[in-house]
Amino acid sequence: MRILSGIQPTGILHIGNYFGMMRPAIALQDEGEALYFIADYHALTSIREPTVLRENSRRVALDFLACGLNPDKAALFRQSDVPQVTELAWILSTITPVSRLELAHSYKDKIARGAAAAAGLFIYPVLMAADILIYDSDIVPVGKDQKQHLEITRDIAARINETFGSKRKAQSEPDGQILKLPETRIQPQTEVVPGIDGQKMSKSYGNTIDIFGDEKEMRKRVMSIVTDSTPVDAPKDPETSTIVQLYGLVASKEEVDDMREQFRKGGRGYGDFKKQLFEKLWDYFAPMRKRRDEILRHEDYVEGVLAQGAKRANSIADGVMKRVRQAVGL
Repeated sequence: MRILSGIQPTGILHIGNYFGMMRPAIALQDEGEALYFIADYHALTSIREPTVLRENSRRVALDFLACGLNPDKAALFRQSDVPQVTELAWILSTITPVSRLELAHSYKDKIARGAAAAAGLFIYPVLMAADILIYDSDIVPVGKDQKQHLEITRDIAARINETFGSKRKAQSEPDGQILKLPETRIQPQTEVVPGIDGQKMSKSYGNTIDIFGDEKEMRKRVMSIVTDSTPVDAPKDPETSTIVQLYGLVASKEEVDDMREQFRKGGRGYGDFKKQLFEKLWDYFAPMRKRRDEILRHEDYVEGVLAQGAKRANSIADGVMKRVRQAVGL
């Protein structure tokens, strides 16, 4: 089973990235052949400073390794180190209806938030489809907000197979399939991690808690979580609390149940619960901070991991592109 996932290097990674994508991806490296890419082509839709993009890409790799990615089990590489992906994206774009892309939620959302209506942003789902299909991926773990892009990917792959597959059947190729249709895997318990304002945690909203921020900054962010005006002595609703939801990501079931009970009883202010959340978050990421410091002492380690991952990714992509080129007549 081949597993594929990617993450954009658009800024410092936060706990929403970790619980929404990184932790599930790291767990999956024990279930099959895992390929994880840093989506620097995608990041070009929003980053215009080359130095920033390069540094962000390296930092994502460093943080991913610190959080537990094992390069002996999973290939980690930059998207741009596999140039075949852009060739496949062009071929896919020739059979993708504009009407299908016009329905993409992410494009509409980004335009509504002020992003420039660039062609690259519009055809983002086609490049994402190429990212997935170039590796014959079986499983793609994604957040709920990316589910539509996987549906578009499957549609595009099916169109390629329908358009060009009959020619392969005529040449006695097995079942005429050119591109494998991937399956989506959504982690329901962590599909949306709330930010300090209660919305989905996102760099775009400025509501994040960084994984590797310093202690003072993390404490400040946690203490600024938005709450209502319920008095200290009054009971509080744990079901609507961002504090409880975030605590549930790092605490045991018993600890979460106890916090919920404390909410319902009243007698404690939100400030006390925020302090409790901060301590749990800080302790949770302590081993990863230590691992990150160890990696930083080895200057060439990150680049070596990326080079090793790119070599593996290119070997797979070469085989897929050979099949696609032959099928379409190139």
